[in-house]
Amino acid sequence: MTDPRAPRAADDAVAGRVRALLERDGWTQRRFAAAVGLEETKLSKSLAGRRRFAADELVRIADVTGETVARLLHGRDGARARTAVPTGAAAAAAEPDPGREPGGTHGTRGRILDAAWELIADHGYHRVRTADVARAAGTSPAAIHYHFPTRSELLDSALRHNVRLAFDRQVAELDTIADPHDRLLRLIDLQLPDGALLEREWSIWIQVWAESAIDPARRELYWDAYDRWFRTVAMTLAEGAATGVFVPDAGDAARRLTALVDGLGIQVMARTPGTSVAQMRADLAAFIDRAVLAAPARTDRTENG
Repeated sequence: MTDPRAPRAADDAVAGRVRALLERDGWTQRRFAAAVGLEETKLSKSLAGRRRFAADELVRIADVTGETVARLLHGRDGARARTAVPTGAAAAAAEPDPGREPGGTHGTRGRILDAAWELIADHGYHRVRTADVARAAGTSPAAIHYHFPTRSELLDSALRHNVRLAFDRQVAELDTIADPHDRLLRLIDLQLPDGALLEREWSIWIQVWAESAIDPARRELYWDAYDRWFRTVAMTLAEGAATGVFVPDAGDAARRLTALVDGLGIQVMARTPGTSVAQMRADLAAFIDRAVLAAPARTDRTENG
């Protein structure tokens, strides 16, 4: 039986971790509320445990504080097994961020990474110059070279940033969805190239795919980054298979589903005539109904539809 006090205890724990971050970094509640785009009264209630932080709020808090949503929710990455944790070359190493002032969002390194990520996504890796990144980040080319000695390291860091964004988004959104089918549909929806942020993530992915095809040195990072996404899909499918909702071979289903996501996403990003995010969503839902749901689940879905 579920302890009715558990959700309140979990909310209190999250509030305590956010309060500790405010104290650690020297934030006032007013400045922190402005930094994460949250009304000060809502922040105050959440910090006091009288209001639950929403998923998108946790993502913004993680970005501003340099934490992950998993650590905000559970105290450590990987504490819950509904979203795979970045590993290997895709796991962003803790790097010093000089220039970050008390109550500030990013130091020099963070500003450079944010600027480079946007520029590479919007204009392409080979079109972005060090001077462009320096100008956008409000720093000097020398500072860029200090933190990222080569342009290749900027692209690698941009991919790790992609992984971090997706990880935080998935932990925040999927943590409370118990039903594997509902969770799979939400997981897929979170990866569609819908809106500026997701289009930029897809742009980075597509560029890394292209670079990995011709540069063997980049493949380990690509493999580890893609593996986190694949493992998240496979974990969801395996849980559904164990309860009879999905077909038994989760690994095979995960390979086919992720390949379909990739192909449809590239077509949408390339603005291929006849494609759209809405059509991509419908195609993926149809594939899940046809090839992922177990026969009894398809029958129930048809009868209840």
